[in-house]
Amino acid sequence: MIDAMTSPIDRARLQRRTLFTLIGSVGPAGMGMAGGFAATTLASKEIVENESLATLAATMISIGGAVMAVPLSRFMARRGRRPGLRIGWTIAATGALLAVLAVETSTYPLLVLGTLGIGAGNGTNLAARYAAADLADDDRVARSIGILVWASSIGSILGPTVALGATEPVAEALGLEPLSGPYLMAICVFALAAVVVEVFLRPDPLLTATGGDGLTAPARPSLRESFARIATNNLAVIAVGAMAVGQAVMVAIMTVTPLHMEDGAHEKRIIGLVISLHIVGMYLFAPVVGWLVDRLPSSLIVAAAGVMLFAGGELASHTDAEDRLGVFTGLFLIGLGWSFAMISGSSLLTSAFGVAERAAIQGAADFTMVASGAAAGLTSGVVVEAFSYHSLSHWAGVAALTLVAAALYPVVTKVRTPEPV
Repeated sequence: MIDAMTSPIDRARLQRRTLFTLIGSVGPAGMGMAGGFAATTLASKEIVENESLATLAATMISIGGAVMAVPLSRFMARRGRRPGLRIGWTIAATGALLAVLAVETSTYPLLVLGTLGIGAGNGTNLAARYAAADLADDDRVARSIGILVWASSIGSILGPTVALGATEPVAEALGLEPLSGPYLMAICVFALAAVVVEVFLRPDPLLTATGGDGLTAPARPSLRESFARIATNNLAVIAVGAMAVGQAVMVAIMTVTPLHMEDGAHEKRIIGLVISLHIVGMYLFAPVVGWLVDRLPSSLIVAAAGVMLFAGGELASHTDAEDRLGVFTGLFLIGLGWSFAMISGSSLLTSAFGVAERAAIQGAADFTMVASGAAAGLTSGVVVEAFSYHSLSHWAGVAALTLVAAALYPVVTKVRTPEPV
């Protein structure tokens, strides 16, 4: 825990410094991740002309985040947040470089490998939100997480629009394919994020909170123990469930929406705007969501997430490919529902465990969440091929109603948040 000699003033100062540094890193990194995601479905379809394989390549971003979650969290538990974040974003920049080579050589397997690396950046962005909570006061955990989620919007909202618009002339000026542009941008911004966190995230927030030195390995639960502790803690189950369902619904619908709109002959610029508006819903209102989570019952926020995800899915499912209003509105609501699920779940999970064991358990939770999104993304293309975009959006929305049922559990059983140890 934080040294007893650390005064409240010093702790507040360290927390402010940590938040500013993390904002300066996740902003650019979010731009790289969102831009890479927006370009991947289109790039892979140009290479293989198959919607299922196109969505597979895009889903590798989620799979990369899932693969990265556990080893990254366990590395951080031993060495601290700074080296973990630096390594994660460096891997993402390398993945973006491989994606450029894939587009230039029309090599689909190389694109899959590259987007898997970009997915490491997604997992690193997720881990950064917990770094914001390491030094936060108990009544400001959700707000701190919300600020980090909001900071991702600085780049993530611009990412798809810039990636599918402004980068094309740059790529052509360099003699490259237009769809190499988004990945060139991703290389630059992931590298910037790694440099910012390496230079300025000092002292390390997790090591400061736990009293570690980054050299000796403190006792921490194993991966199996982490999952067991989640499974035996009712509130942790609800927290992870909220994050996993929110991620699955969001990824399933967002992955195939560019293809649905392309079938309706929409310009790439319009497709990019739809994804950007979706990301506005995901990130822009996060500080407000965090403020609500700190003050209202968690069950209410989780239920609200389920309702918004359902409404967004239904609006998207009733929109023809040639139209855009329902998709614009539906994707925005899905993004907002994801924000409610992510922040309430992250805060609930953080408050359920002591600081010494949080990092390892957070990794297990993020693995579950991102793996759920990856599974949804992998099956989304298959569902669209077999049925339709409308069927996928409808049933994904219906699945989100499970969050309303989960939210009723603590109300009915009067489960209360345990005190961290």
